Amino acid sequence: MTNDTFDLLAFGPHPDDAELIAGGTLALMAERGYRVGIVDLTAGEMGTRGDTATRRAEAEKAAEILGVAHRECLDLPDAGLSDTDDQRAAVVTVIRRLRPRTVILPHWHGRHPDHGVASALIKSAAFLAGVKNYAPGGGAFKPTKLLYGSAFRDHDSRPSFVVDISAAFERKMSAIRCYGSQFDGRPEGGELFPTGRDFYEALDRRFAHYGSLIQVPYGEPFVTIEPIAVDDVVTLSGHSI
Repeated sequence: MTNDTFDLLAFGPHPDDAELIAGGTLALMAERGYRVGIVDLTAGEMGTRGDTATRRAEAEKAAEILGVAHRECLDLPDAGLSDTDDQRAAVVTVIRRLRPRTVILPHWHGRHPDHGVASALIKSAAFLAGVKNYAPGGGAFKPTKLLYGSAFRDHDSRPSFVVDISAAFERKMSAIRCYGSQFDGRPEGGELFPTGRDFYEALDRRFAHYGSLIQVPYGEPFVTIEPIAVDDVVTLSGHSI
């Protein structure tokens, strides 16, 4: 546990979600000296593969590869996430303790029910964390920005922006490969809807696709609900078509 203020905090419904959604961005920001953390809402105890102890060990190894300063699990119920008072309070508590400037959370559309619920839960908690009289104490604090990771292809959402993760893509993939209990030997689409392609190969192609949108080798896409303020349109980075 830590009481330090964080620049960037990524929430994942299960261990491995933060790496899949934003592992490259987390590694890049940590490398630039920002304080970066990961909070897993659940331990993934309902997963078909692996067990809780294995997944915790995999998560710690992945966090070390990404260079994040802190990782913890809230031990909320896997396959039982809900935007309810008790679960909101748990997320509010960690936001007030870690005080992140920017929060990464799952996109509100997701094939796994926990992903959409986690998105709503974290959004609610991020707001309530800034409400002075909202329990459970800890000092009101509201993150400056919420960034929705949109790398899963179970929705059709155009990114608000794409982060060039080319320099950190191998670290992202190394962190994902830590979850051997979940992904080794798994086909793209899982066992129910296999495409015939290797899962890791499919990830390479997916993030290469997002990189192509900004004409770089690899990218991670994000969506913002609120507009982003721009002070100088001349210095905007990007690539022409």
